[in-house]
Amino acid sequence: MPAQRRTATKSANKQPDNLPNPPSLWRTIGPSFILLGIALGSGELLLWPYLTANFGLGLMWGALLGVTLQFFLNTEVMRFSLARGESVFLGFRRLSAIWPVWFILSTFIPWSLPGFSSAASQVLSNLFPALPPTAFAIILLIFTGIILTLGKTLYKTMEVFQRTVILLGVPFLLFLAFYFAEPIHWQEAILGLAGRGDGWWFFPTNIGLFAFLGAFAYSGAGGNLNLAQTYYVKEKGLGMGHGTQKISSLLSGGKQKVHLDGKLFRSTPANWRKWDKWWKLVLTEHLLVFWSLSFFTIFILSVLAYALIFGQAQADGIQFLYQEAGEIGRRTSGTIEILFLLVAAQMLFSTQIGVLESSSRIISENILLLFYKPGKSFNLSKSFYIALWGQISLGIIVLLLGFKEPRFLITMSAALNAAAMMVSFPLTYWLNKRHLPKKMQPGSGRLIIFVGSFIFFLVLLAMTILNS
Repeated sequence: MPAQRRTATKSANKQPDNLPNPPSLWRTIGPSFILLGIALGSGELLLWPYLTANFGLGLMWGALLGVTLQFFLNTEVMRFSLARGESVFLGFRRLSAIWPVWFILSTFIPWSLPGFSSAASQVLSNLFPALPPTAFAIILLIFTGIILTLGKTLYKTMEVFQRTVILLGVPFLLFLAFYFAEPIHWQEAILGLAGRGDGWWFFPTNIGLFAFLGAFAYSGAGGNLNLAQTYYVKEKGLGMGHGTQKISSLLSGGKQKVHLDGKLFRSTPANWRKWDKWWKLVLTEHLLVFWSLSFFTIFILSVLAYALIFGQAQADGIQFLYQEAGEIGRRTSGTIEILFLLVAAQMLFSTQIGVLESSSRIISENILLLFYKPGKSFNLSKSFYIALWGQISLGIIVLLLGFKEPRFLITMSAALNAAAMMVSFPLTYWLNKRHLPKKMQPGSGRLIIFVGSFIFFLVLLAMTILNS
């Protein structure tokens, strides 16, 4: 037997039949930071603040609902990987051979648009005019690829990077929001959680549904990237992901073939007690990190934008950020204005890294799943880096062809991702009902939430198409 195959088989056989004891909450924190980092530069920084600066804080209900629905979707993804130690995409493949094709197309098409690197480059080019925006966007894409290629393991690179960006940026934005916003602004934002606007409820008459759909889909990670939580649960070693091999750099030994298959733990009273503790632990981690920080960031950035420029003639696209920054500089100093733009560029760049990392994982694994047979091993590292640099190459081509307006690219991507999320809700619920023991399956309350989510996305998509 070849050495690589022997190693892969040995690794698969060593996967434990018993659940490990759950660690402390502090040691569990990590996977949700990666997903949160993907969210920062989309709905949080650009789309929701743009909408509230134009139409008011009565739209805050949409952000709250969007983040909450993604929380439930993400935790169902986590349930599967926590229980089986494998990705949900392998589970979908077991349901039908057509699903890998769907996930390749519905991930590659919307997420290969380089909206976030384009936005980050334009912000930085505004600060440093000698740098051409298109060339800078291409440099950022290549730099993203270098960061993801050189790290020893992909998971650790992403966890450390995204956690650092969040801990540096969010406190500064919170300071700005409390400095500029008045009590009436916070009051209007709280009323907006119930859908009450200035003379309207839920939707102002002149809002563009396409823009709202984009913001709603990006209330968090958005689209198929929510499903990437399956990898972070595994590679953090949570539940039956204990012992899972991580995607490593090709420069640090990433040539090993591994099995995609996981297994359920043995049905014993001790294991079921551990399962209950694991499930509560990952729910708590995701609630504290993803749900609370995602919504908190949207909330404070929306209040900040409203307090700064509501009622003014609104700029479009990335000019909206410059308008905010200019007002900050006018009321304080040029230094604070520059700091705001640097934090914005940092958030946009972190989102681009997260998008490319997560989408490349999804695309590469689903391509491999086209050739899947139980027990077959694959070189995950090699396939990941082919997908990563393929997407970077496509992004460069898109930029060279002249598609540079970041808000258009981000909004178009968000609309496509809304359709992908609409499919993910019933599909993930069906997977967990079919391939998990009854004690682990989601209950009737989650069925109502998932059916409601599917219907909400369907109606919103239909209204958007009919009114476009």
